[in-house]
Amino acid sequence: MKDAFGAPQSLLVLGGTSEIGMATARRLVARRARTVWLAGRPSPALDEAADALRVLGAEVRTVPFDALEPARHEEVLGKVFAEGDIDVVLLAFGVLGDQARDEAQPLSAVRVAQTNYTGAVSAGLVCAAALQAQGHGSLVVLSSVAGERARRANFIYGSSKAGLDAFAQGLGDALHGTGVHVMVVRPGFVRSKMTAGLPQAPLSTTPDVVALAIETGLRRRAETVWVPGQLRVVMSALRHVPRAVFRRLPV
Repeated sequence: MKDAFGAPQSLLVLGGTSEIGMATARRLVARRARTVWLAGRPSPALDEAADALRVLGAEVRTVPFDALEPARHEEVLGKVFAEGDIDVVLLAFGVLGDQARDEAQPLSAVRVAQTNYTGAVSAGLVCAAALQAQGHGSLVVLSSVAGERARRANFIYGSSKAGLDAFAQGLGDALHGTGVHVMVVRPGFVRSKMTAGLPQAPLSTTPDVVALAIETGLRRRAETVWVPGQLRVVMSALRHVPRAVFRRLPV
């Protein structure tokens, strides 16, 4: 349960080695969150992430979780919720893929879609049901501005995020009035390990800036968060650009 000041006491990060997930966990631990679950594939990186949060004073547990194994999501995540209430679930896993490779190798494209969309649908529904059963909590879903309008340069990734975004919005509507809050976060280009080596994009951001926006959005119980905020206006305009013109834009 949240403390007397409304600060979350417990956090579950799906995608435990995610830079945005870790940045968010650090911020919430600084605001008195005491229990953090990091769900991800067992690895030295997951263990290092857990140790880094323990140094900050949190009780940290890791749980083996794979987005590509939806048949196990209910069992694995059910064990987390059986240990006690979770105030915030952050769905932070995903893969960028390689557009050229994924176009040439359909099974590679399917893996991107299964990770970013199918895996998220499965894990999101399992967590939503658990949050609803406990009667409170927030589900934060990391979407992307890439899902607002598919670009030639990354339409496979963008289409997976478009599906995730629509799913999260619908889930939020379905849970309205239950005590469960769903927040969709739409960052622009995030400068991180996942995007290392890619050309910089306008209005790019960092994991720490996204984490601050998530923390602020949780306090306000926002339903949608853009990072940075100017992207709301930019994407609103781009959605209405005719396709013949959009194809020629350097985006």
